[in-house]
Amino acid sequence: MALLHRTTLTPTKLELLAAWLPLQPWFDGDPAALRQVGAFRFDDPDGEVGIETILLTAGDDTAYQVPLTYRAAPPADAPETLIGTLQHGVLGERWVSDAVLDPAYVRALVEAILHGGGEASLLVEEDHELMLVENDTHVRGSGLDLGDLDSYMAQGRVSGVTTRVETGVGVLEVVRRPDLGAAAPERAGILVGTWPGLSCPALLAALQLDSAALQRVGG
Repeated sequence: MALLHRTTLTPTKLELLAAWLPLQPWFDGDPAALRQVGAFRFDDPDGEVGIETILLTAGDDTAYQVPLTYRAAPPADAPETLIGTLQHGVLGERWVSDAVLDPAYVRALVEAILHGGGEASLLVEEDHELMLVENDTHVRGSGLDLGDLDSYMAQGRVSGVTTRVETGVGVLEVVRRPDLGAAAPERAGILVGTWPGLSCPALLAALQLDSAALQRVGG
């Protein structure tokens, strides 16, 4: 479960992204017209990293998928992924990174795809009580049984409207501009999602297994 706080953020997430998105090759919208249309979170088993994916539009109907991680200190493994910092009214200063090269996000996404997982449940603390919040964005992995994994990530590169990441079991492709007509690579595990205004699930990520991983599932 993901614990949320009803508090202020300075700058807001969209204000932070408005300066960063125009620098990305997969973004061609109007940064002044950013609007969040959905969001979901994954759990960090260690409880140290906030893992959130924001789905937004930017002046037209094109949807953009922006996975983010929130940390209490600068990212040590991949400082080039840092988007900026914001001041959280409860947690203090938070370092916000492009999550696709963050091991915490990659691990969570791979496990959701492999094991048929979904988004984390959302809890909000109010008056010292925890309340379950209904989420309007839902994701689900297709599921593949590869057993325990201990190596998830090597390096990533941006190509067109996706970001490709080499993992310990194959190539993970995160779709930056989800398209309802997009198809996953053959024999790939996938993550699909729905959010308000979407008529059917959209492809959000695909994991194309390498030969060794395929052999482990009888491929």
